[in-house]
Amino acid sequence: MSGETRPTPQPRTTEDLQLRETASPPRYAKATDRPVQYVAAADRQGNVIGYVWANDEDDAAGWKVRPAGGDAAFNLGVMWVSRLHEAKLRGIAPTAALAEMVRDSDPAKASHIVPGSLRQAPSLQAVQELAAQG
Repeated sequence: MSGETRPTPQPRTTEDLQLRETASPPRYAKATDRPVQYVAAADRQGNVIGYVWANDEDDAAGWKVRPAGGDAAFNLGVMWVSRLHEAKLRGIAPTAALAEMVRDSDPAKASHIVPGSLRQAPSLQAVQELAAQG
């Protein structure tokens, strides 16, 4: 093993990292402490997989998966999160986005809004508790 050269270790950088803020697409706020409107989303078989919620006062909206729905519920929820992102990009109020989802829902798709499920909850916490129920 003689004659073998080893790479020279490089010194660690001691200079502070310069972080730069970059633009990102607009998003609804992820939380609110005010009452929320919500709807149930179901899979093709009609099993509730989660809830889409919204609050205009805090410009907040989001998706709460039902853990009892397993990985399929989590995966199908991506569609609802994407719909919320698209609505925000178009400048639509959170509850208007929810109304669009109800209006445009199609039970033939992999996931749909349960007809007649639009409700109001006193808080986002109440929707989280509903989603957590098995």
